[in-house]
Amino acid sequence: MAPGVRLIQKVSSTRAFAKVAPHVVPAMDRAVHRLTRGKVLLSSRMLPGLILTVPGARSGQLRTTPLACMPVKGTERSWILVGSNFGRTGHPAWTANLLAGPDKAVVNWQGRDVPVRATLLAGEEREEVWRAALKFWPPYATYQARVEREIRLFRLCERGGAAP
Repeated sequence: MAPGVRLIQKVSSTRAFAKVAPHVVPAMDRAVHRLTRGKVLLSSRMLPGLILTVPGARSGQLRTTPLACMPVKGTERSWILVGSNFGRTGHPAWTANLLAGPDKAVVNWQGRDVPVRATLLAGEEREEVWRAALKFWPPYATYQARVEREIRLFRLCERGGAAP
């Protein structure tokens, strides 16, 4: 584990972080991503990250959100997204957008745009992926304990590519 990761995990599990981070982290990521022409996401220094673009569920306008992700091992273009919303009560808006338009999403991964299909995970598959997510980033357990809703998990696969 990289130096400082445990400290950052501890800090990211606090309620103060949950209040501040949703306003600061995405704005910084968007700015750095734009300035580097899609090559750098600041938060990806800690966790892998991508930029999700999907039409809004109600407005239809394109919504762009920087997100942490879990690349699926053994695949070229498949990722897991965790709708933790930093342990805040409501589901993040991007999850509703994916539910409304699962075949309309595009991710920018390492500077390249990839059209994807989103699948909301349920049942045994969700449980298996949730266990992997907790190993990947332990603060997700704190986020889940803080809220009554079940945190949504999505698998994104390149459109036209086979699901893992």
